[in-house]
Amino acid sequence: MSCVVGRFRTIMTRTLCMNIIVAVDDCGGIGRNGNLPWKLSGEMARFAKLTTLTTDSKKKNAVIMGRKVWESIPPKFRPLKNRFNIVLSRKMQEMTGENVTVARSFESAVNLLRNMDNIETVWNIGGREIYELGLNSPLLHQATFLFLIFLLYITRVEGDFSADVFFPEPDYGRFIKNEESEVQEEKGIKYRYEIYTVKTNTV
Repeated sequence: MSCVVGRFRTIMTRTLCMNIIVAVDDCGGIGRNGNLPWKLSGEMARFAKLTTLTTDSKKKNAVIMGRKVWESIPPKFRPLKNRFNIVLSRKMQEMTGENVTVARSFESAVNLLRNMDNIETVWNIGGREIYELGLNSPLLHQATFLFLIFLLYITRVEGDFSADVFFPEPDYGRFIKNEESEVQEEKGIKYRYEIYTVKTNTV
C-alpha cells in the first residue's frame, strides 16, 4: 500500500506515511539487555526489505529510532544503508553524514521530514518510547499536517523470551488487521507476520 496526496481546504501538501514495525513475543517483549531477544535471519531480512523498498526509485525511506536502538546496531551496519536514519536523543552528540542525523524531539524529526521531498515512507523502528510517540503523538492525527500512521507491521514470536523492554499495547480498535501469514519457523522458533491498517475515521 502507498499513501495518497490529499487536498484539505485550499492547501495541497504531500502525505508522508509513518509505518510502525516491531517484533514481539507472547508477553509483548521486544528487547533484552539492549538487544533483540532472538536471532532470526529471515525476519531481519524481511525488516531490511520492507524498510528499504520504495515505489519511486528516486526516493528513499527514513527510519526513526531511539538512542538505544541505534547503539544496538553493530557499528559496521550503521547507519542502516539506503535509508535516512534519524536518531531521537537528548544526550547524543550531533552526527554529520549523508544518511544520518540526530533529532532532539519527535516534533523536530517530523518537521525535518516534512521538508524532505526525497523521502517516500517513514518507518518507526523503536524502542518503546519511540513506539509510544508514534502511536500517540497528536502530530500524526492532524489532517492539516498530513503525516499519518498508515500501517502497523507486527511479527508475533511464539514464547516468552524474558524481555526487559515491552511494546506499548496499541488501541487495536483504531486498526484493521488485513494480513496474517502462515507460521514460519527458524532455529526452533515459530513466528508469524501481521499487518494492520489504521482506520481512516480514527486519523
